[in-house]
Amino acid sequence: MPELPEVETVRRGLNDVTLHQTIEGGDVLLDRTIAHPFSAPDFLAGLQGTTIVQWHRRGKYLLAELEKAAVSGQRLAVSGQRLAVSGQRLAVSHQPSAVRSGETSIVAFPHRQIAASPSATYSPLPTPHSPLPPYSWLGVHLRMTGQLLWVNQTEPLEKHTRVRLFFGDGKELRFVDQRTFGQMWWVPPENAPEEIITGLQQLGPEPFSEEFSVAYFTQQLQRRRPIKNALLDQAIVAGIGNIYADEALFLSGIHPQTLCVNLTQSQIERLRSNVVQVLQASIEAKGTTFRTFRSVAGVNGNYGGSAWVYGRDGDVCRNCATTIERLKMAGRSAHFCPICQRLKKG
Repeated sequence: MPELPEVETVRRGLNDVTLHQTIEGGDVLLDRTIAHPFSAPDFLAGLQGTTIVQWHRRGKYLLAELEKAAVSGQRLAVSGQRLAVSGQRLAVSHQPSAVRSGETSIVAFPHRQIAASPSATYSPLPTPHSPLPPYSWLGVHLRMTGQLLWVNQTEPLEKHTRVRLFFGDGKELRFVDQRTFGQMWWVPPENAPEEIITGLQQLGPEPFSEEFSVAYFTQQLQRRRPIKNALLDQAIVAGIGNIYADEALFLSGIHPQTLCVNLTQSQIERLRSNVVQVLQASIEAKGTTFRTFRSVAGVNGNYGGSAWVYGRDGDVCRNCATTIERLKMAGRSAHFCPICQRLKKG
């Protein structure tokens, strides 16, 4: 399943190629991909004639801010006026798609400030007092095998193409999903995204946010359950999956079956730091491709080649040359080094 770095890589790619482009139409090839509205024609009708203002990420969700094409010029004009007045504020229409250096910057939006990556960039809708019309939203969750590809409309359809969104100049955004678990939502202007995409309500803080503090993490790890399972709990921290949980645990020297309540304070602090480090390293490598993940341009991620333990069972540990092992935990694989990550009893 694409995790935070893979979804962030897709978000950056989408911001490179789709901003200020108008959705002219589309085609739904698999109805159950559409989670809202409940009819594919209504989904396409809601999107048709909207322009993409910005792609955001929350956990593993992608959220595109949309506005009617007729409104787009008005909103950009307002942004330009603000730029002319302050001379320092950066309109989101001119925002780089990513902060390539890994630093987090703040950019001014017509209604609010938003954080550029690597933090999640979704924030609540403008206030009701805004003189400009509210946004509608396009939500996407890639689930296990989903891909969003920016291609020419003339390119032959991939076998597992589920949804096509058509833009000008003969381009399209194509949703390809082999396992068919991926979902898409159109959220009308009168609703906040979390009212329709209810999974957003269940998410914990972002790993790069101030809310994911040592104190918060410590408080969340006061239960008798394995630390690997806790890291996969999206209500504790959003965006971590199997790959980066294994990697962070290895760098922290913690066995995946270690009970949360048995972790020392220094281990918790080290683990929190390594979660952030591993995610940042994978974002810089444009994610991990083991099976199906591709960027918007169809390019594989590069992190997998430098993974410490994930997917390397049977290979030697890069640290001590012991054979990497794998075990099953709650239906998921856990990869670890039995020497570097000893399981302490008690």
